[in-house]
Amino acid sequence: MNWDRIAGNWKQAQGKVREKWGKLTDDDLDVINGKREQLAGRLQESYGIAADEAERQIDDFERSYML
Repeated sequence: MNWDRIAGNWKQAQGKVREKWGKLTDDDLDVINGKREQLAGRLQESYGIAADEAERQIDDFERSYML
C-alpha cells in the first residue's frame, strides 16, 4: 500500500489527518485534496518545519494509516 490509497479515500482520511495535524483547517484539507506534495507544503507553512521533517511525518502517517 502507498499514498495512492490515502489519496483515493481522501474524504475518509481527512479525519485521521486532522487528528495528527490539528492546525490544518478545512480549507487546507480542501486544497490538499489527497495530494502528498500539497500536504507537505501546508505542514511546512502551518508548523514551521523543514521539508525533510514534513516528509518524515507524512511517511510515519502513511505507515500508521495502513495498519
